[in-house]
This record gives sequence, C-alpha cells and structure tokens, in this order.
Amino acid sequence: MAEVTAQLVKDLREKTGAGMMDCKKALTETSGDMEAAIDWLRKKGLATAAKKSGRVAAEGLVGVATLGNVGAAVEINAETDFVARNVVFQDFVESAAKIALEVKGDIEALKGKPHPGESRTVSEQLTHLIATIGENMAIRRAAVLAVDAGVVTSYIHTAIRPGLGRIGVLVALQSTGDQEKLLALGKQIAMHVAAANPQFLGIADVDPAVLQREQAIYREKAATSGKPADIIEKMVLGSTRKYYEEVVLTEQAYIMDDKLKVSAAVEKAAKDIGAPVVLAGFIRFGLGEGIEKQETDFAAEVAAAAGTR
Repeated sequence: MAEVTAQLVKDLREKTGAGMMDCKKALTETSGDMEAAIDWLRKKGLATAAKKSGRVAAEGLVGVATLGNVGAAVEINAETDFVARNVVFQDFVESAAKIALEVKGDIEALKGKPHPGESRTVSEQLTHLIATIGENMAIRRAAVLAVDAGVVTSYIHTAIRPGLGRIGVLVALQSTGDQEKLLALGKQIAMHVAAANPQFLGIADVDPAVLQREQAIYREKAATSGKPADIIEKMVLGSTRKYYEEVVLTEQAYIMDDKLKVSAAVEKAAKDIGAPVVLAGFIRFGLGEGIEKQETDFAAEVAAAAGTR
C-alpha cells in the first residue's frame, strides 16, 4: 500500500478538480493507487468539476448578510439561472455570505473556511457542488461594510428568498440616533441604490481619470459651438454637474422624493432620527455585471449535436 502523502493528494486534485478531502478519501480507499483513485472519484461523480471550469458562469445568486453595524455581500456564479432555484446552491450562497461577515470580505479567507455541516472547506464544497449539480460555478467577489456607530442595512431586488437574489445592496449609516429609524432610512436608500445604480458615494470619490475623460468629451463637444473659451468652460461645468447627478449617490435625485437629492434626504431624515447621520458607504452587486456572456444559437447547438449540420 502506497503512503497517502500530501503531494499525492495534491497531484490527484490537479488531475481531477475534486476537493482535497475527496481526493484524500479516494486515495485511502484505493490504497494510494492514483489511477484507481481517479476511477473512484469518477464513479462518485467527483472528477467532473475540472471539465466544467472553462464554461462561462454569469448566472447564480448574490447573497447579503448583516449583523448590527456590519454587512457582507457575495456573488457566486453558475452557468444558468436554473441553478439559482436549487435549494442546495441557495444554502451554499447563504452560508458564504455569513462567513464573509466573519472574514471581513477576504475572498481567499472565505474559500479556506470550513463549510458548515461538512468536512470540506468552502472552496472544496463548491467543487463538490460543481460535480453534483453539473455546472461550472465560481465565488466571484465578496465585500464588507462597517460603521463604528450606526447601522448597515441590506436590500435584495428580485429576492428568491430572504437575503438572496439578482441584485444585492448594502448601505452604511453612521449615527448615534434612533436605530429603528436608521434601519428604515437605510432600507429606502438601499432600494434607491438598487434602482439608480450609482458608481460613486460622493463627488470626492469620483475617479479623477474617469472625470478627466468625461470632461474632455464635454469640452470637445462644446468647442463645436464656436462660443468663447470662458463660455465653453461654463458649458463643461454644467455638463459635469449633470454627470455627478447621474453617477454620484449623494447627488442623485432621491427615488422616494425626487425633489430632494439623496444628501438632502439624509439631512432631512436626521432631524427625525435625533442625531446627525452620515451616509458612510454602499455596495451594490448586480449578478453577472461585467462578465462577458457567450451568445449561442440553441437550435444550431442541438442540430450540431445531432449531426444534422
């Protein structure tokens, strides 16, 4: 019987894509025989994950979890929205969001944490799900918001169950005021963020390179008017203000009262809350945003598989 060493387990994992604990068990069950261990994993359906790793995964779920003044968001992708309706996958995303709270959004630490109720890490449990459900999956991102005093509230748009859906938002409010009223305000602002999709919290947070690129476009357009240079600069400033109103949260028209900017709405609410309120941050995860999705002709795929084309 060959000794089941860490290197042997690592080699088997690289060959099959199966989880570390599954590889160790396979080698133990087969007395350290590599080829027999591969067959053992294949029979158990655990050696298929690697074959699926090249497929585009842009569906799945966003999960959020909050605990007082801390909140976490995760995005875990799969190939089809069918997987999002799988209760086992939902449970996995829910657990991952809670663990993200513990590790402060560190995605590598999240992957290495034990998965609740299993002898596998979160990463190994994901590999197990890939093998059993039959789709490529990926833990794409995780983030955390926290305040010293106040609340972090969450909102899920198109929730498939509490804390899980296609758009997840966290909003952090710094304040010593009434907690219940802070939570209500935070939920409304989170709904605004889901709908308006701001890119930056405040004007000071706008990426200078992005702003310069935008202003260069405004200046070039204004120059075609033939107006004097000082007028052109005023036109650029006007366009810049409109840009801020589109992409900066504090400058956007508040969806709950479009006569107010979000910053003014927070200031107004502070009077009822009983203390100053600072909108300290937000996170918005939209499922699959930024992932290049492969467009396929389903009829052509079927015809090709059947050998008719």
